[in-house]
Amino acid sequence: MNKIQAIGIEQSQMKMMQEMQRMAALSGSSMTPTASMSIGSQIGAPSFSQALNQAIDNVNSLQNSASAKQTAYEMGLNDDLTGTMLESQKASVSFSAMIQTRNKLTSALDELINTPL
Repeated sequence: MNKIQAIGIEQSQMKMMQEMQRMAALSGSSMTPTASMSIGSQIGAPSFSQALNQAIDNVNSLQNSASAKQTAYEMGLNDDLTGTMLESQKASVSFSAMIQTRNKLTSALDELINTPL
């Protein structure tokens, strides 16, 4: 069991983490695109919009899970304060990451729009 599994990251998050690590490894390589390579050339590779929608859905599910745990704790149905706080922190961190990604995409788009032709 590695450190990520020990802290209880779900399987979908684990897959996303592995995909991010794979992409980071590819970006660090000296691989140059050739004529035979095209965007989406990998079979089954999700498009950018699909990946973004999946990430947003993941953040939404974490927010909903945290909200449900908080409500259950407040109503006295659950006495697991630690689990409730962990879910809340996971949701908070994922939301912050999504906001930072949005800000980076917005600034990249602004930069692209302001590029002289």
